[in-house]
Amino acid sequence: MSFFVVPEHCTAGEPVFEEDMNYLSIKSFVVLAFFIAALLFTPANLSARSQPVITGGDPCPDCVPNEVLFELAPGNDIAAIATQYGLDPSPLGLVGTPATYRMLITNGNTPSQVIAAMQGDARISKIEVNRKFSTVERSGLPWTQGHSWAIGHSWAIGGSSKAYKRNWFQRKIRLKEAHQISKGAGVTVAVIDTGIDLDHPAFEGRLVPGFDFVDNDNDPSEVGQFYTNPVYGHGTHVAGIVALTAPDAKIMPIRVLDESGEGELWRIAQAVIFAAENGADIINLSIGYPDNADFLEDIIEACDDGMTLDGKTISQLSDITVVSGAGNGGNSDRIYPAGNRMSPQLGVGASTKTDQLATFSTMSSETGEDPRFIRSVAPGVGIISAIPNGRYAAWNGTSMASPIAAGIAALIKSNEPSLNPEQIVNRIDDTGIPWEFVRPVSPSNPAAYPVRTSRLDAVCALNAIIDCGVPEDAAARKPNRTIKK
Repeated sequence: MSFFVVPEHCTAGEPVFEEDMNYLSIKSFVVLAFFIAALLFTPANLSARSQPVITGGDPCPDCVPNEVLFELAPGNDIAAIATQYGLDPSPLGLVGTPATYRMLITNGNTPSQVIAAMQGDARISKIEVNRKFSTVERSGLPWTQGHSWAIGHSWAIGGSSKAYKRNWFQRKIRLKEAHQISKGAGVTVAVIDTGIDLDHPAFEGRLVPGFDFVDNDNDPSEVGQFYTNPVYGHGTHVAGIVALTAPDAKIMPIRVLDESGEGELWRIAQAVIFAAENGADIINLSIGYPDNADFLEDIIEACDDGMTLDGKTISQLSDITVVSGAGNGGNSDRIYPAGNRMSPQLGVGASTKTDQLATFSTMSSETGEDPRFIRSVAPGVGIISAIPNGRYAAWNGTSMASPIAAGIAALIKSNEPSLNPEQIVNRIDDTGIPWEFVRPVSPSNPAAYPVRTSRLDAVCALNAIIDCGVPEDAAARKPNRTIKK
């Protein structure tokens, strides 16, 4: 039905090298969209959540070959399940209580065929494929506008550390004033992405050990080349935003996407649990897909007490705040995991220099009693940050807004260590600049819907100021101070 994805950029034209990043005014570009992203899958689930329709053949050409994931009810024999469905009785991995198994298919059936056969088996629930994912700008995807820069460039490469340190978003969210209160000391932010340039000056003295779940080693460096691999630099860029927003916080780099921007569900789950096990306080997930998945949702919610990975107990999981990008569809369609309104997670949309919602940003509509699943926005247009080889670049997307929010979460956690993830998420949401206006459903659908959200403000968040006021740029929109939570 669909496949996991992470961001690719436009291929028309070449990246532009410049020596001075001052040229990177928003007015220089017509921004359409970008969102790295990727993971998620179509869960074939016995619960009431969304399920794929198996109609014969193999509707899942992008599944990881010969693998299936499922939860087994306690008291049942995995060997009997393996025999019945043609699986290797030795699991490739397991996590949780009750356990979710990753199993190898040995009888020649496709993952979709095994999922179809398991439907209705009372012993088995939360059945999912271990999907591959690829670039979000891949043509034909209905849920992204498919561009990172409108002028045909994936990003603008060049500049200096001076341009990086003068990022416009710092003034917008009052970061300098916030740093008088907290710089994130004692907090660790895990960046689960394409890896990072470990030797980049922006990260000097800032890194704690991470892991590479692509090559299964302790070196989470980015792999690839400019021009050849269009997602090369994404993880470094995201981590650089965290480093600028929370300068005394530590960064845990975790690589889950290869040089082609491809990964798989189980790898992402392992990364989340690795971060929890190794002391991360905040996780940034600049990833997403338009279908939900039980497996990742349960891990983020830490629903299962005594969660384990291959027999190892993970007790810290419930103490992690997860921040994720909203998506770049320019509409109100849910992109997961940000589309799940969960206590330990904050979904973040992208805003502009003039405090408008970025045209590409996914954003909740509110109809009836349906709460907004994207609870905050942060600057996400023309954000300058680190890229490999000690360089800097500007990029657009909710992938850039998310690490700003993750950095603010780190400032709050450092200043008030006793706050739990739900309290941190609510603090960022409740203390933002309130917005209320309308936007088209999509560029091709002029029907408007109401948007109510808040743009985060670092000073109000740290001081727990609920009524944070109205920015001058937004005064004409008559914000509603009593936004529905």
